Amino acid sequence: MRRNRFLALVCLCFFCALVATAVPKPGHCQTVTLTYSTFFPATHMHAKLSDAWGKEVEKRTNGKVKVTLFPGGTLTPPAQCYDGVVKGISDIGMGVMAYTTGRFPLIEAIELPLGYTSGRQATRLINAVYEKFKPKEFDDVKVMYLHAHGPAIIHTKTPVEKMEDLKGLKLRCPGTLARYITLLGGTPVARPQTETYDLLQKGAADGLSGPIEVLKGWKFAELIKFTTENYASSYSLGFFVVMNKKKWDALPKEAQQAIEAINKEWIEKTALAWDEIDKEGREYTLSRGNKIIKLSPEEDARWAKTVLPVLDDYVTRTKAKGLPAEEALKFCQEWLSKNK
Repeated sequence: MRRNRFLALVCLCFFCALVATAVPKPGHCQTVTLTYSTFFPATHMHAKLSDAWGKEVEKRTNGKVKVTLFPGGTLTPPAQCYDGVVKGISDIGMGVMAYTTGRFPLIEAIELPLGYTSGRQATRLINAVYEKFKPKEFDDVKVMYLHAHGPAIIHTKTPVEKMEDLKGLKLRCPGTLARYITLLGGTPVARPQTETYDLLQKGAADGLSGPIEVLKGWKFAELIKFTTENYASSYSLGFFVVMNKKKWDALPKEAQQAIEAINKEWIEKTALAWDEIDKEGREYTLSRGNKIIKLSPEEDARWAKTVLPVLDDYVTRTKAKGLPAEEALKFCQEWLSKNK
């Protein structure tokens, strides 16, 4: 009887040891695969950069965290990307803040026509604004990093050499910039970037406002023949790269640290990429025989003065929400004056 009890105890101990080795210990999780949604087509530089970010995450976490990219809005449409991350439809998402009007009220300050000179400048500014104000509008996600495109200028099927040439032209723009287009004399067509080619092809739009990279990256140079360099009144759009909070919190600490280090590097990589693809867009449209029109300093300044009410609109509506709109705008203006 005693011998049987002893053998049973030995077997029980052996079984417990097997179970203990089979259960993952804290900090030693199995491979986690994260889904990443972006509206950029797979061939675009920023889809490629997003894919490279995922591969770097896998490398630096020793394969514990893998990322599967879903480009072209295949997982979540552009306007639903942010909410898709919040709800867990995708674990990570990159999208345009302006596609959800009013969702990011404070950081919209960087999207005003402040006269940008480069994507690097705009990307550094949006991250500086985020670090300075820590806007609560991002509290429902874990922010990876933010970025912003190069100067948004006017691209049309017919030449625009002065403001009056915009009268009656239907220009695709994000919803937050409708007032901007109206002040310049055009008719805003508020639609996502993914719909722009069809709008131009079908005549539902006569042009658009955006960085010059879109002429190659989105193939708009096939339909657009003229670009007007209105740099003094140029704006930029903010982009988010965010992760679902629960997914982030479930990652091991060492994986979180590795990802945060990568994020800091990707701010600069993305900033430089915006300027590189702007250069490619310029070269591409010229290679197709399209024309780039440079405004005179006087005309450029006239455009900038004309769109100033957009800044006032921002302050009025954002202050009404109890947010430091004037402080945010002043911060952007002063930062840009010191970082040309």
